[in-house]
Amino acid sequence: MAGLGKRLTVLRCLTFATGLVECLCFAGAVFGWASLVFILKTDGYFSSLCVNTTTVNTTQVLDCSGQDEQLSLVFTIASFMNNFLTLPNGFLFDRFALSNLLFPALSFLAVGGILFLMTNMQVGNLFGSHRSTIITLYNGAFDSSSALFLVIKLLHEAGISLRSSFLFLSACSFIHLLRTFFLLPRVHIPYTLPDHYTYGLSSEQTTAKANTQMTEETPFTKELVKQEKSFRECVMSRFFVWHLLWLSVMQLRHYLFIGTLNPMLQRLTAGEPSLVSQYTNAFAITQLCGVLCAPWNGLIMDRHKGKPRAAGESEQEADLRASGLSLFLTALQCLLFSVCASTPYLPLQYLTFILQVLNRSFLYGGNAAFISVAFPSCHFGKLYGLVMALSAVFSLLQYACFAVVNGPLDGDPLYVNIALTLLSLLAFIHPLSVFLHCRSLASQRAINASSLSRSNENHT
Repeated sequence: MAGLGKRLTVLRCLTFATGLVECLCFAGAVFGWASLVFILKTDGYFSSLCVNTTTVNTTQVLDCSGQDEQLSLVFTIASFMNNFLTLPNGFLFDRFALSNLLFPALSFLAVGGILFLMTNMQVGNLFGSHRSTIITLYNGAFDSSSALFLVIKLLHEAGISLRSSFLFLSACSFIHLLRTFFLLPRVHIPYTLPDHYTYGLSSEQTTAKANTQMTEETPFTKELVKQEKSFRECVMSRFFVWHLLWLSVMQLRHYLFIGTLNPMLQRLTAGEPSLVSQYTNAFAITQLCGVLCAPWNGLIMDRHKGKPRAAGESEQEADLRASGLSLFLTALQCLLFSVCASTPYLPLQYLTFILQVLNRSFLYGGNAAFISVAFPSCHFGKLYGLVMALSAVFSLLQYACFAVVNGPLDGDPLYVNIALTLLSLLAFIHPLSVFLHCRSLASQRAINASSLSRSNENHT
């Protein structure tokens, strides 16, 4: 038995470590768009949309706003599909030489990445009291993987073609296949974890026995099923609605920032290529810190684990109470990030980059962790997919915002940034709702305890 326990520990650690590498190196690469778009412009993608225009002093300048708009549309569609679709993983990297193939290529990259993340988040179920920390860590690795395009950008500057880099990434799919067969179970990892749970090629009988034990109906398990909310009740709940709003407004802010970073830097640097490259590299490097920032959010949510709860307080209520602080800090970070991003001062953008990666790592890690604690685990996949899909529909507003900036606002995003900053204030509704809910439950417990105490006194 001791040998089995040691083998399980090694297996779980390998699953965790390889999943972290998978998320860190591949899953969120699409969000390194700022580095990739620099290469795409250098290589002339959609350059036919650039036109010569005459300024008021009769000088000829090259207007590439049409190119920027088309590239922004590529990212808009890719980020939408990143959340909305769950198609099989596939890549078109070997046909990346045509501009229009950017649309399916980036979209498939985004879809494949989110599938990596969704598959690996269940690994947190293997680690019990550290579950939220593991979930947020994987989301942080997802954020940090956007630095992959920085590596590709540096390789491109060293003379390695974009095609070669993407063909190498395609070949790495073999690694994912090996991990799938040897280090992941055939079905989802349950929570809570049954005793002696194992998985892998050599554990089919043990896993089958564990699955039989989990699915065996007893009066107790039947009662638990009756008490759990249905999927429809979860979707119609106040928590789900405010959580969707919380995610949607902040995600829109991030998507618009990433999708328009290159035009913003072009404007703030007066088109100086070396400065644009410098700030693009700085942004990409800060993305590497996502994997370092995200676990702090998990630690905030897991800080109560192992500590005695208040009398009558359920584990879910304790988890909800702990999540309130995480939700509030995430909304506050987004507000500060949006204010900095709205300020047209170039050196301040270094602080903007730091706040952006900190907030994005808290946002996605907190999103998954909150759904895992606020709703029945049997609905996690459906609710996570639904909230990401609905927030993706909301994120399509980024293209409308970009069109407004390029059209009526003549390239100045100040008013759109102010509007998005005000919109981000709506994110504070969610943590307030959770706080009021937990306070209401605590008050009800106190009333019940007082009533019980008076009843006992009367009997004596």
